[in-house]
Amino acid sequence: MQKDQEFLEYVIKALVDAPEAVKVARTVDEMGVLLTLEVGAVDMGKIIGRQGNTAKSIRTLLRVVGMKNNSRVNLKINEPVGGLRSAEHMSPTVPLAPSSASKTVDEAMADLKLG
Repeated sequence: MQKDQEFLEYVIKALVDAPEAVKVARTVDEMGVLLTLEVGAVDMGKIIGRQGNTAKSIRTLLRVVGMKNNSRVNLKINEPVGGLRSAEHMSPTVPLAPSSASKTVDEAMADLKLG
């Protein structure tokens, strides 16, 4: 196992609740090294992070590890089977009826004013 792959596995397993579900595949081509990551569906949010910040940070660290070893390292995160996105696309969608409880902005502002 290469240093970049070991590093990625170490970091990801430290972040997730199900480290046994973590799988990292490594391929090399003319573009450089591609690490493909698979995690359990429940851990996907931890790996992506808010607005993708955790995934961006992991990619940055992998770039640094790659530079140290004179290679270009890219990360691909595979969507887990049974992930939230998959469930959304498979379930029938029910249009939401307008809520009778919704207020206008003026009504909400009036509620905030303490009398």
